[in-house]
Amino acid sequence: MAGGRGRGAGATLIALAVILAWLVVGGIAGPYAGKLSDVATNDNASFLPADSEATQAQDLAAGFVAQPTTPALVVYARNTGITAADKQRIAADSARFAQVKGVVGPLAPPIASQDGQALQVVVPIDDSEGEQIGQVVDELRTIAGGDRDGLTVDVAGPAGLLADLIEVFSAIDGPLLLVTLVVVLIILLIVYRSPVLWIFPLLAAGMSYSLASVFVYYLAKDDVIKLNGQAQGILTVLVFGAGTDYALLLIARYREELHRHERPWDAMRAAWRGAAPAIAASGATVIVSLLCLLLSSLNSNRALGPVAAIGIAATLLVMLTFLPALLMLGGRRAFWPRTPRVDLADPQAEHGLWARIARFVARRARVVWLTTAVVLALLTLGLTQLGATTLGQSELFTNRTDSVAGQEVIARHYPAGTGSPATIFTRAETAEQVAQVAQGVAGVAAVRPVTRRDQTGPPDPNAPPLVVDGRVQLEATLTDPPDSSAAEQTIRDLREAVHRVPAADAVVGGFTAIDVDTSDASTRDRNVIIPVVLVVIAVILALLLRALVAPVLLIATVVLSFLATLGLCALIFRYLLDFPGVDASFPLFAFVFLVALGIDYNIFLMSRVREESLRRGTRAGVLAGLTVTGGVITSAGIVLAATFSALAVLPLVVLVELGVAVAVGVLLDTIVVRSLLVPALSYDIGPKVWWPSRLSRSARDDAEVERAR
Repeated sequence: MAGGRGRGAGATLIALAVILAWLVVGGIAGPYAGKLSDVATNDNASFLPADSEATQAQDLAAGFVAQPTTPALVVYARNTGITAADKQRIAADSARFAQVKGVVGPLAPPIASQDGQALQVVVPIDDSEGEQIGQVVDELRTIAGGDRDGLTVDVAGPAGLLADLIEVFSAIDGPLLLVTLVVVLIILLIVYRSPVLWIFPLLAAGMSYSLASVFVYYLAKDDVIKLNGQAQGILTVLVFGAGTDYALLLIARYREELHRHERPWDAMRAAWRGAAPAIAASGATVIVSLLCLLLSSLNSNRALGPVAAIGIAATLLVMLTFLPALLMLGGRRAFWPRTPRVDLADPQAEHGLWARIARFVARRARVVWLTTAVVLALLTLGLTQLGATTLGQSELFTNRTDSVAGQEVIARHYPAGTGSPATIFTRAETAEQVAQVAQGVAGVAAVRPVTRRDQTGPPDPNAPPLVVDGRVQLEATLTDPPDSSAAEQTIRDLREAVHRVPAADAVVGGFTAIDVDTSDASTRDRNVIIPVVLVVIAVILALLLRALVAPVLLIATVVLSFLATLGLCALIFRYLLDFPGVDASFPLFAFVFLVALGIDYNIFLMSRVREESLRRGTRAGVLAGLTVTGGVITSAGIVLAATFSALAVLPLVVLVELGVAVAVGVLLDTIVVRSLLVPALSYDIGPKVWWPSRLSRSARDDAEVERAR
């Protein structure tokens, strides 16, 4: 007894030391969670591959300007026509715009629309302002004021769009984090029905987020990775969602072991040994899957992979050290009022609902897996409604921002590409021929060369083209809005046309070209990364389960679940949320998160099934594994679905779509695939599911089948 008390006291001291050490780490790391926005960048062009044509055009453009700029387009419109008083106001505003810090002057005179109902002021903003461009645009909007006496005023263009994006992502450190915390808290209170226990997983998840933030902050600060608002938002929900999942699994196993062991130390040691391998394998699967994004040609994707992987790695470390120490000190009292007692009860006895589901699966195994597979296959038919494309500026937000309103005004009164022309760089000796060819492309409204006069004032049609290193820059104004599908097709046609001019060495760039190259890179990434992720997951599963049939089975079910999720989401996006489509990057992001996270639940299930199969036989092991893990895995799925749903607080279509897709996919996976399809299929196959391991040659299953029924 004295030895037992001594070991208990030693274990308590170890737990206290672990907790104190983590609290010190948390005190140091905590402030960095609020500093990630300081090192984030949201300029899409900086995420392009170095060898893309749009990137080459950007490099060439630097030689044609004293300093690179991003234009803000301040557009004034009056349906009855611009008045003399309006012109005076606009002239006064322009003079004040030129005095704003970050604006590169002098400004060109306002551009009048042919219908006389609009005037547009192009305000170049110094690119060196970086994320401060948002503040410059805010000051322009303050100067311009709001709509007045029938005159509408909006600030649009690339700078206006970037400012609106920066404002959206500024909500990550506040509203998104708060909503995520509240969602997790509510679900934990419902799951545990305890006034105490919810504190432990939430505290551990917060510690995980703080730890991850330190590493992400310094990697982004030192330009090792390019952090953007999208990756930052995903990091937040991923850490809290996955962290709570891992906590639920460990706590459930700890509660189970408290029924078998008197001392919390012994119960935690047994729980850790039982749950840690599945949690570690799950985390490793997600980390390796996310790191496959390093194969992407887009810097934004390559950044998201390490950012999210760091989040999962930090979560694993905290959940397997800090959380066990907290739980051990809490002991049985942490579960009050549902305090577990030592009664040596079979874990299945506490799970009446899931025991009934397991018996149903046993009686109708083949019917269950065939029916669920057919239902999922039918949902994949919705893929015809997915419509992957590049979302236009007016389609990017779930609300109507100032930049969207301004772009709509520009489209009504000007050639829609005014203010965001395509740029063409060509040899000086072929410039005239390239300009003629470009002018003949459908969708091009006008083509003009950049002259030296452009650098200090309005364009002079009689000035000679500016020649830099033997090249000339042409500006092609498009007839369609620069963020539209029609404009993207024009860029493709324009490139094809000017590339055919002999010895021109023509390069086409600009706002729309960036979207085109981003879309093409996303398609390439999807075709390369998805197969690699599947192979990596198959290897990890084979090592974990020591079998070949089971990994193939699990991957096939998760892929079917993924396709069904996309099909269902396509219908939700089009007919319920009225979204125009999905961004070209959506299928890849959805795949990586749904497959990596979806395979988690199958790992949790099948690792326990294998453990039970070693003692009971495969079919009985399937039923026992389903019974004891059903509740906790379903709870984990609900938590993860709810946390990703929190992305809906950011009014950005691509993040709302990703949040909805992960939420729908995780629920579909936990409720249908993991609860019915996988157990029924494994039960029907029997011991052969473990082929070629020794477990596949078990002879006990026939008798176990009869007893299960």
